[in-house]
Amino acid sequence: MPHVIVEPCIGTKDKSCVEVCPVECIYDGGDQFYIHPDECIDCGACVPACPVSAIYPEEDVPEQWRDYIAKNRRLSGLE
Repeated sequence: MPHVIVEPCIGTKDKSCVEVCPVECIYDGGDQFYIHPDECIDCGACVPACPVSAIYPEEDVPEQWRDYIAKNRRLSGLE
């Protein structure tokens, strides 16, 4: 399952996650970064790099941020 960037990224947009991604699947979505789900290889390198703990494996996204799964897909052009 791909990783998802959620609400704490908004307004922060620290590029640490972008810098460690081995497949360059993290993009600027305006107010936040997003991970393209078809390009993510699920390596998890981005998770510890995020200073605001805004990145989760899709299956572990907390309930209050589940709508960010669809937002990441929309930003990726998949919905």
